Amino acid sequence: MQGQLWIVAAPSGGGKTSLIAETRRVLNNVVESVSYTTREHRNGEINGVHYHFVTKEVFAVMKEKGDFLEYAEVFHNYYGTSESYIDGLLNQGLDVILSIDWQGAQQVRKKRSDVKTVFLLPPSLSALRERLEKRGQDFPDIVEKRMIEAKEQISHYKEFDFVIINDDFNVAAKNLQCIIQAHRLERKRQNNEIELLIKKLETDRF
Repeated sequence: MQGQLWIVAAPSGGGKTSLIAETRRVLNNVVESVSYTTREHRNGEINGVHYHFVTKEVFAVMKEKGDFLEYAEVFHNYYGTSESYIDGLLNQGLDVILSIDWQGAQQVRKKRSDVKTVFLLPPSLSALRERLEKRGQDFPDIVEKRMIEAKEQISHYKEFDFVIINDDFNVAAKNLQCIIQAHRLERKRQNNEIELLIKKLETDRF
């Protein structure tokens, strides 16, 4: 069975990292894409696990060859999703999740008609702010900036195939898992197995 390409997007603090991790834990054959980046390693990061670390020259060559499904420059470093890397995983029958924003999703959709997209909505902006503050990762001015960016992110929810309201984590996680599992039952994804079964059913005696 060919794997399915997924995009999961959310505003910062929307919970996509935790929901994707839980989905990978529960479902077999689900992986998260590992992006290419030109930034330096941080302590504890493993090449090929957290990122594919490459030089700016290598990144530029990949970009010139058109290998990136999407890419962006963030604080003078580049981040991108390699199409050949993704196709290698899909050909192994793995469902691949891209954790990117709406802008990256737009880039991918222009190149791939086979992608399915999910947007995570917070139950309220006050709940989103509370999550950002509880993380303790940002100064107050950064939290304010992320809240402004969140409104822009949320305004693009209509561009996505599925929308999950992440109010209760367990419910949201099950919803994401159900979406992926339901898609695996589409006839075209099971076509080879179904054809073998049909041939067997046609010759079975009753």
